[in-house]
Amino acid sequence: MASFLEEQPFKNRDDLKAVIKRCSTFASYCMVFCVIFALIGIIGDASNTTLGLESVSWFLLAIVAGLFGIYPQMHSIAAKHLLYMDETKKEQ
Repeated sequence: MASFLEEQPFKNRDDLKAVIKRCSTFASYCMVFCVIFALIGIIGDASNTTLGLESVSWFLLAIVAGLFGIYPQMHSIAAKHLLYMDETKKEQ
């Protein structure tokens, strides 16, 4: 475990950029699903119909999708910070 902690978090800059792209894409998909689920819940509640699930269930799915999008977004932010720190270190 100690050797794992001593290693650099990313192999190189290209690996870091790939992680940023993957995490940003996944976070974007989660946020799109969050909006879609919320809209379905709003439409179902406004029309007093059941669109597959009850309106509350659609809202809960929207919350879960939004929560799933937080981790990759935070990971992307941390990776961007590491990339920025690496670039400023090279400039000095």
